[in-house]
This record gives sequence, structure tokens and C-alpha cells, in this order.
Amino acid sequence: RRSLKEKARLRLREFDVGDRFSRLPLPRASVLLPLVVREGRLHLLLTVRSMQLRRSPGQVCFPGGKREATDKDEIDTALREAKEEVGLQPEKVEVICRLVPGIDKMNHLVTPVVGFIEDTFQATPNPDEVSDVFVVPLDYFVKPLNYKTMPYKSSSGSLTWMHCFTYDDQEHKMSFRIWGLTAHFAVFLALVIFGERPTYEVDYDLDNLLSSAEDNFWNLYASLHERKKSNL
Repeated sequence: RRSLKEKARLRLREFDVGDRFSRLPLPRASVLLPLVVREGRLHLLLTVRSMQLRRSPGQVCFPGGKREATDKDEIDTALREAKEEVGLQPEKVEVICRLVPGIDKMNHLVTPVVGFIEDTFQATPNPDEVSDVFVVPLDYFVKPLNYKTMPYKSSSGSLTWMHCFTYDDQEHKMSFRIWGLTAHFAVFLALVIFGERPTYEVDYDLDNLLSSAEDNFWNLYASLHERKKSNL
């Protein structure tokens, strides 16, 4: 039987955008989407931002942050940030691909970097940045038990709807709310790997997932560009 990892690797490589978006004139950031196999299922590792952070304290996110001058590329940024935030050594990550980026509310181009980590990994959160680390089964983002949409004003000024998942973590005896760009990336990753129609509406053509994700990105980028021009 082809392993779970091998199937996921093959699917992900079909969606690898490489450095296609790297030259856009936006400040850059990266996040690592760490996949781990536990009890025969794929899981995603997520963090909770420390309450002492100025921006988005207490929110669920992936390890990641802004690009630094010493980073060679988006992959470098994601791995460096994951090491700083949760003690994940770069050599312990099997990087698979870069997916279609997003644009955050600070107008950073955020590149999701997908990689496998070992199930033996024990996070050591940096308390200045991270208050909690937890894992969610990836298929939760296809068939969630607790899901709603939230209205959201995008960086381009248009009103959109965003995914919002609530995940009850038995290990931590806590509920985590996953929304915004973090949920956006988790949903896309789950759609790529499972190729299934989720139990809720998504704004993708599921038969042409990559091209519709790229179209969505370029529409967002164009409306952001128009807004910048009109503000000059």
C-alpha cells in the first residue's frame, strides 16, 4: 500500500507554486504548515500567539513571521521562524512545497510552506511568542464538527466571508478557534490532499483547484493595487 505520506507528497507536488509569486512588490512573510502522521491520520500542528504580543494576541496561527534580510527564500523564513517559536530544527522538516500565497491585513504576501515533521517532535514554545501548541486532524477542515462563517473586511477593503472552525482538543481540554488566513491555508491544504468536497461552501472550483486558487489570489492582489492607487 502506498503510504499516507507518499500519497500526500504526490498531491502536494502538483500544487507547488515554487517562486512564482516571489517577485511581487509586497513585504514578505511565510508560515510553516507542519504535517504529522498520528494514529494513521494526517494532523496539522498549530500554535496560539502569546497574550503579550502586540498584534493578534491569543489567536491561533501557524509558526511563521516576516522575512529577514538573511533569509534566502520563503522556505528559509518559515523554517527559521518555526525554530524560534516552537524549537523545531530545520533539518527535522521534510519540506514538500509552497502553496498559493495569501495577503494578510498588514498587506504582507504570506507564503504557506508545507512540510512533514516526525510524530516524536516535542514542541518547546518560546513563551514570548507562543502560549500553546496543538494538533488538529487535517480532515477536520473537510468535515468539521463546529463551523461557521464570519464577515470580514479584506485588506483591499471589500467585504468577504471567512471560515471559522472551533476545535475541541481532548489532550489540552480546551477549545481552539481557527479563523482568518490560518483557516484559509488549512482549508486549501485539506482540499489539495483529500480531493474531497467539504461539508461547507468554498470559493474554489474544486475541479480546477489550483487555477481557481490562483485566480482568487490575483483578484485580491488587483483590488489591493487599485485601492493603493486610489489612496495616492
